[in-house]
Amino acid sequence: MAQAMVNFRMDEELKKNMEQVCKDMGLSMTTAFTIFATRVTKEKRIPFEVSADPFYSVNNIRYLEQKMEDYKNGKLKFTAHELIEE
Repeated sequence: MAQAMVNFRMDEELKKNMEQVCKDMGLSMTTAFTIFATRVTKEKRIPFEVSADPFYSVNNIRYLEQKMEDYKNGKLKFTAHELIEE
């Protein structure tokens, strides 16, 4: 089977951490990405759930920015409450 070179950029720290995790599992990054590509090709989907963190939604960011403005302007009131454990 002919081999092809694939190049892409990623955060340097992320790369270093992934290399270590792959090493701990006895894999190279090439093998890990090949496993990923094989699963995507066979299953015709990303083989794990991909979702947006609601914390970073536009509405939540606006809400937090408004709360920061209220805090800076002395309008934000804090109240004591019990911790909620789930």
